[in-house]
Amino acid sequence: MKRNASAVWQGNFQQGKGQISVQSGVLKDQAYSFKARFQDETGRSGTNPEELLAAAHAGCFAMQLSHYLAQNDTPPTRLEAAAVVELIPGKGISSSAIAVRALVPGITKSKFQELAEKAKKDCPVSKALASIEITLAIDLE
Repeated sequence: MKRNASAVWQGNFQQGKGQISVQSGVLKDQAYSFKARFQDETGRSGTNPEELLAAAHAGCFAMQLSHYLAQNDTPPTRLEAAAVVELIPGKGISSSAIAVRALVPGITKSKFQELAEKAKKDCPVSKALASIEITLAIDLE
């Protein structure tokens, strides 16, 4: 399976601006800029590659974990996964911190931790990010 996205950039690094689009159309000509990437911590200036990477990591992890939970005969009622990707200007992406809040009837905290760690290691986005630190925090309700 292949998926695609595109980016158009106009202008120089700091004053330029661009648009990002994805195959599904969920993002079409979505604005991104130097300010959105390096200066606006609120995220209101537009998207950026790190935000999109964090969304991909959270989504991939949640799907992988739900698969392992189902295999364990403890399918989740709800998984809320979030990822925070850190970019250090001049150095690159340094980490992705995954946090998951879960409602999983019939599972022990230790078994959930084990399966969550396995999902963190095995999800395809984690594998693609193997050169950075990936952490995990769990909250089992």
